Amino acid sequence: MRTSNYDKFPFVEVDGICISGWGKIVAALKERTFGKKKTVIVIESYPGVDDAEALSSLKELSPVLTIHAEMAYREECCIREMVAPDVTDDRVFGYLTRLNMVDYLDVEKLRGLQEQVGKVGEGVVLVVGAGASYIAAISREETFPRLPENTLLIYADLARWEIQLRMRRNAVDNLGISNKEESFPEQYKHAFFVDWRVADRLKKHLMHRWDYVLDTHVPLQPKLVEGRAVLRALEECVNRPFRVVPFFDPGPWGGQWLKKVIDLDDSEINYAWGFDCVPEENSLLLKFGETTVEIPSINLVFHQPEALLGSRVYARFGDEFPIRFDFLDTMGGGNLSLQVHPLTGYIQEKFGMHYTQDESYYILDAEPGSFVYLGLRDGVDPRAMIDELKEAQQTGGEFDAEKHVAKWPIKKHDHFSIPAGTVHCSGADSLVLEISATPYIFTFKLWDWNRLGLDGKPRPINIEHGEKNIQWERTESWIRKYNLDLPETLRREEGLCEERTGLNEMEFIETRRHWFTGKVHHHTGGGVNVLNLVEGREAVVESPTGAFRPFVVHYAETFIIPAAVGEYTISPYGESVGQQCATIKAFVR
Repeated sequence: MRTSNYDKFPFVEVDGICISGWGKIVAALKERTFGKKKTVIVIESYPGVDDAEALSSLKELSPVLTIHAEMAYREECCIREMVAPDVTDDRVFGYLTRLNMVDYLDVEKLRGLQEQVGKVGEGVVLVVGAGASYIAAISREETFPRLPENTLLIYADLARWEIQLRMRRNAVDNLGISNKEESFPEQYKHAFFVDWRVADRLKKHLMHRWDYVLDTHVPLQPKLVEGRAVLRALEECVNRPFRVVPFFDPGPWGGQWLKKVIDLDDSEINYAWGFDCVPEENSLLLKFGETTVEIPSINLVFHQPEALLGSRVYARFGDEFPIRFDFLDTMGGGNLSLQVHPLTGYIQEKFGMHYTQDESYYILDAEPGSFVYLGLRDGVDPRAMIDELKEAQQTGGEFDAEKHVAKWPIKKHDHFSIPAGTVHCSGADSLVLEISATPYIFTFKLWDWNRLGLDGKPRPINIEHGEKNIQWERTESWIRKYNLDLPETLRREEGLCEERTGLNEMEFIETRRHWFTGKVHHHTGGGVNVLNLVEGREAVVESPTGAFRPFVVHYAETFIIPAAVGEYTISPYGESVGQQCATIKAFVR
């Protein structure tokens, strides 16, 4: 097998200076505060950051007063009661919270701490933790804090994937409570529906005020960059192609394709998922000189939403990235769960999301005889199917999926549309590039083939949610007409074939596939483009006007073209020159 050229650590090279290590960070902060009578250093932490490390390491600043933000929190029982309606007692799903960080703070405690800060006449005051900025704020009455001029604001950041890894190690608590011992699914649900929403609202308010950004992804190896340099870097990102940092995860049905083709850790049992365009959870690597700084890629969406997404997409979705690309690897593995995604009205009412997970399966590779389950059998009896699903779940018996669900053979480069409400399941021995809308945890599992998760426990089944969303008219006949791989040729010329493929007209994402042996001209059309090189070893993305440096992509890599880029070209590159390549491109209709 040829050596993989898939880049697992893509970065964006930008201008600026980075300081690495606590010793140098302390020295830089001492220099920044030298000669000043009083400085309040606020380290506002994203939930999951190790505040104890910062508090211990920054003792070298000799602060006259040190405050951990948790000292201003309400009692834990009050916080648990406050978040309960959003966390819910459902094993998987909650409700997107409307809470803000200020809601976690006890008014009297906060006032007392603010008075302590105010009484310090000279020296360094150090305030650390999620909500620290409120303790240094001018006003006690506002939803978001306003900081006085003598405040040095450092934002300690962490990508959500790293937070999840820490949860799995029982290394972090949820915001405002002590619950390291809880299971990963419980902590993740709490963070997804509450903590991250609260923290993101505060982050967006503070971004323009950042003096420094602190990269805390690697324990005891912090990196500090001026806030202005990070914001300038994000402004540069939206004028060029870029990739976010992919991450990969094993699962009960996982396969071996990603491990072999992308050259992942061979000691892992499998890889079920590969996430290479989920900006809410991926990282973005910014290279300042010789040092690479890791920040959450969602920061780019927050800071440059219109330039990244385009004015029409931004008007429709706000500062959310609506397109997701990920891999589902069942090569040598098993079937995914039989599942359905919620309808738009249901996800809005039950979970507070304003759009749902329409999706599609692009078959990047497939063994002979592989298949997908998609839609229902003609003549399906809804009551009988639901009763049999519930009986199998309750008794541990078998569910005859093929009695009720349509099964379709697949081959490489097929593309199947899966609008919300359609029963579906990727089968064994394939590699799916899933192209979908972003709210990806909203999968209602109907049947999981009587298997256990990697933790040895049954995975949650959501038949009650699922039966309220299944569109029973989507049977074989309907699927054959609207959802099967039915590419429409839009343009054919020497060295190029452009096709519309994949997504049903009910879905807001459009996909275009380009087969090419020469240069292909593209335009963002005022909206963000997301692409994957689905055929060919490598290709190069270029600006016809030289607006950005040539950007080389490799097989199976997903890359983002911001709306602000406008015109760009893609050509075979390196070993692929003279050979046929193909990209699949997604954009909002």
